[in-house]
Amino acid sequence: MNQLVIDIGGTAIKSALYTPSGVLADFRETASDGREGAQALLSRLHDLIGSYAAQGIDRIGVSTAGQVDSLAGRIIFANDNIPGYTGTPLAEILNQGWRVPVDVENDVNAAALGEAFFGSARGTPDFLCLTYGTGIGGAIVMNGQIYRGLSGLAGEFGHLVTHAQDGLACTCGQNGCYEQYASAAALVRQAARVNPAWSNGRLLTAARDAAVPGVESVIENWAEEVACGLSSLIHSFNPSLIVLGGGILSDEDIFQQILRHTIDRTMPSFARGLVIRPALLGNQAGLYGMVAIGRKNRASGGI
Repeated sequence: MNQLVIDIGGTAIKSALYTPSGVLADFRETASDGREGAQALLSRLHDLIGSYAAQGIDRIGVSTAGQVDSLAGRIIFANDNIPGYTGTPLAEILNQGWRVPVDVENDVNAAALGEAFFGSARGTPDFLCLTYGTGIGGAIVMNGQIYRGLSGLAGEFGHLVTHAQDGLACTCGQNGCYEQYASAAALVRQAARVNPAWSNGRLLTAARDAAVPGVESVIENWAEEVACGLSSLIHSFNPSLIVLGGGILSDEDIFQQILRHTIDRTMPSFARGLVIRPALLGNQAGLYGMVAIGRKNRASGGI
């Protein structure tokens, strides 16, 4: 039998079957159209699961955007990228529909566990993971497990305040949060103010490769913003490893700029022995993370 693993974002749902042979098969990307709301998303999710059902499913693992109560399999909070998603008892709904165990986890936590068991953090029990996209997601892995904190929500690194004075308003209600300056979306916003043609990361890096005037300073300033938050985390956690994910971080030149600025901002005693690596699993990290969670829950007799 196969484990169906799913990664829900506001714009796309990634899915695959993890087979007994140890591979992800039948990988797909399906539009989630999250802006249409939770009920429409759930309908698409049921249709998607149904399209895999004939291949045999004995467990479902769902990595999802939003704050997640992983024990209950419930969405604690989700922003307006998926209206009405807050409070959704996702595991209960899917279990009732398909009569198999269902695991649910926050997408960045799942990605971190994917990297821990299958990717760039293999063999390292303690590390930090950050992903740079529309916002900034974070996860803390200790002894090979997610550290969750008092309310199960630890790792909201995107809401570190890095610009206390006159900072930009954030969706969380604060001003000056890290993700308003250092997310991939923030990079594109900053770039578009210089040249409206730089409307996404791909166009921006293409302009950089073509040595278009002005683009390098935009990327350099953004890399400094990324480093500002990373150095704060380094001085807080003194980690041995930080894994950085997100499509923009797959660009080696940009990754090296961030690395250089981060080391420049870090006290030598904290930088000694520190390793910062790009994520290895790309957009399948959350799927592999749900494989790892399913294995653990199955072995422990959990849900």
